[in-house]
Amino acid sequence: MLVALIITCEIAFWVLLAGGLALRYLAKKPRLGAAVLLCEPLLELVLLVVTTLDLRNGGEPGWSHGVAALYIGYTVAFGHATVKWLDAQAAYRFGGGPKPPGPKYGKERALHEWKLWIRTLLGAAVAVGLLQIAIWYVGDAADTGTLQSTQFAALRVLGIHAVIAATYSIWPRKAPTEAGEKARVDAS
Repeated sequence: MLVALIITCEIAFWVLLAGGLALRYLAKKPRLGAAVLLCEPLLELVLLVVTTLDLRNGGEPGWSHGVAALYIGYTVAFGHATVKWLDAQAAYRFGGGPKPPGPKYGKERALHEWKLWIRTLLGAAVAVGLLQIAIWYVGDAADTGTLQSTQFAALRVLGIHAVIAATYSIWPRKAPTEAGEKARVDAS
């Protein structure tokens, strides 16, 4: 049941996002669109409550509880940024807004990657924290090895993302030159 709820929350996230942006820019109802977008955090609250109730009612801690914690952590860290980025894209394409900035290069890109890493740190902290609370909540009554494994998975992702961000600092991405850009356009 929990897996179905996670999938439902993910689908509902994108439906609410598309609906909110459509209301804002296509239907020209920005307040109603914003209200729809503000409903998205309720999805995570429902998932958190149902996961807690499942454990409280004797549910065996498993991978689905871990995925629920990871999903909540990801949404806390990246949900608002995702909505903001898509809102800027929709404003440009459908609302006559300014063109969102393109790819970044050099130090600016490295800084961008480290900011993303900080979001990953936040998401991992939320997920690991929720999983630790679940481990304490269940106590010795059940095997919590799966929850601990999920904690380590979140920390591994954090480490991998740190390596990726570091590569942008060590080997900064260079802006394309005019000659290289022209050759790329001619090749296509």
